[in-house]
Amino acid sequence: MVELRDYQIGIAEQYAEYRNNPVIFDSGYDKVPNPFKLKDAKEFITIQLKKKPAHRKLIYWRNQFVGEIGIDIKEDVFKLSAEIGYFIAEPFWGNGIATKAIKLMSDYTFNNFNIIRIEAGVFDFNKSSMRVLEKNNFHLESIKKNAVLKNGKIIDDYLWIKLRERSDLNF
Repeated sequence: MVELRDYQIGIAEQYAEYRNNPVIFDSGYDKVPNPFKLKDAKEFITIQLKKKPAHRKLIYWRNQFVGEIGIDIKEDVFKLSAEIGYFIAEPFWGNGIATKAIKLMSDYTFNNFNIIRIEAGVFDFNKSSMRVLEKNNFHLESIKKNAVLKNGKIIDDYLWIKLRERSDLNF
């Protein structure tokens, strides 16, 4: 069973260990410290604990911490959009955890924030992430050619989106 839980400082060491996987780092933004140290985990978790409602959640599978998922709400004229990001620790890949976590986080986002659009940028080599988004009714909106410089390589960024049902909108 997959569930999303609020952050807790007690998982900082495990969080740092999971984040330090080079495969996890290679699939994400460079703003994440590399290496990701225990102090980085504690600082990040402390920031998350202050946000109400929570923008990020821990992913648990079979009552064990296995990853993280969250949103960043955009600003200015894009304030009705959020970017979703997530990772599952490598030992837990292939169990359908990301698919279920994305569903839970998408529902949570649409129910708790004035958001009408969730976006996910996926680097061109991360086909498994694209598959889990597709399973959650995200649609490929665009391919931004040569948009990313990651590890010295120029790669494409695939932009996946999920729109809230218009009947659910309140303005």
